[in-house]
Amino acid sequence: MESGRTRSRVALGVTAGLIGWLAFVEVTSGILQGYYVPLISDIVKHLGIHDADYNWFEAAQLLLSALVVPVLAKLGDMFGHKRILLIATVLTALATWALAFSSNFTTFLIAFALQGFYVVWLPLEVALIFDRGRRTGTAASQTRKAAGLLVVALEAGAIVGAIGAGLLFEALGSNVTLTLIVPAIAVTLVFFAILFGVPESEPVPGRRLDAVGFTILTLGLLLITSGLTFLRINGVGTWWVWALIVVGVLTFIPFGRWELKQDDPAIDLRVLRRPNMWPVQLTAGLIGISLLGAQAPLSTFAGTDPVNGYGLGLSAGQRSILIGAYLISMIVGAVLFPIVSSWLSPRVTLIVAAFLVGIGYLLFLPFHFETWQVFTNMAIAGIGSGALVGALPAAAAAAAPRGQTGIATALTNTTKTIGGSFASAVFGVVLLTGAATVTATAASLFGYMLVWTICGVGAIVAAVLLFFVPKLAFADTDAEAAPETIAAESPVV
Repeated sequence: MESGRTRSRVALGVTAGLIGWLAFVEVTSGILQGYYVPLISDIVKHLGIHDADYNWFEAAQLLLSALVVPVLAKLGDMFGHKRILLIATVLTALATWALAFSSNFTTFLIAFALQGFYVVWLPLEVALIFDRGRRTGTAASQTRKAAGLLVVALEAGAIVGAIGAGLLFEALGSNVTLTLIVPAIAVTLVFFAILFGVPESEPVPGRRLDAVGFTILTLGLLLITSGLTFLRINGVGTWWVWALIVVGVLTFIPFGRWELKQDDPAIDLRVLRRPNMWPVQLTAGLIGISLLGAQAPLSTFAGTDPVNGYGLGLSAGQRSILIGAYLISMIVGAVLFPIVSSWLSPRVTLIVAAFLVGIGYLLFLPFHFETWQVFTNMAIAGIGSGALVGALPAAAAAAAPRGQTGIATALTNTTKTIGGSFASAVFGVVLLTGAATVTATAASLFGYMLVWTICGVGAIVAAVLLFFVPKLAFADTDAEAAPETIAAESPVV
């Protein structure tokens, strides 16, 4: 009994110290995500480009992050997650400093794209935490708690970044360069926080990098994500855009055949098809539709003049408050997930969270006329989304065998990114179709209805898929169980 208490204290102490440093990393990650949005108009003027050109920066960063995250995560499994986390941080810091001193479209585009290396931070952090927990037999539960706290830090950083950017810009005399130096300093500090505060994981020896597999995977992801990006820009009538997407999807046929022949594949498809893994990965993609694709439509709907027959007519400041409230609801969801999981089970809590996202967006269909209705819908969806942001990589880590936690958690990010790319492309086309006649810049109400329907139905489908997960999945015993035992367990619906 005494040894059990001692082990619990050791596990808590080690993990608490690790989380403290990683929370700072995620605060900075949130700052990067929220800092540049309020400055878009000023950055556009600084570079001498058009407003629409800024879309290329976001598209380039999204594309690069989708390509590099699986490779970096695999390297983390091979050589140590801290080591790769440091490398990703160095690249992010260099790119963020370059942004501050960029004075034209090309250099800013390259720097903004390379800044996307920070996207691998959270998957590597989850893998690090899971590795520490594995040594004490509490990997799954400790990782759920830690991931929730990291998401709290992430969303808090996003709020700080969104609010602080505008205030700093005014305080620094509307100097774009000085304003953009601030996040560069923060990322630089992150490097030292990781270097001195984060212990290394224990990589499995004898691993190798499947270069051919990753090359085919990268090609497929490149074709799909770039095709979706050009779909948003060029429209559905451009045939070669669809050709890119189709060829990208077909690329996964030779990829699958190659991977099944490898002893140490880039992505272990045998692990991916386990009942405690594939629903998690598909859920990440389906939730990515609303998580990454629905925020811009919600903001434009809230700002649409009610003279069109719909919209809230909120000012920029009021819309910021609405988005801030949504981020706070995500923090609430992230905090509640490990607590509710201890009462019910991780599987049931994941299902409930996915249903909350679906219900929140489907409630927009009848209730979108008043600000309080929109706020309520966003809060419901936000609680579910906040729970899933941290829970999905934690669940993937618990379902993965030793030596594959990094790539398993990274895949949830990659599928989420693909879902978000799909949503951005489709929603952009949908909202441009049948624009309102009263205000030329307003999208149609039918377009918004379609956006909310896609988000809601996608989340409901994700919830249904999670019923196929075995009843006792993602428990602490899963971290030590033999892969064959986990794979053989039948789902309890």
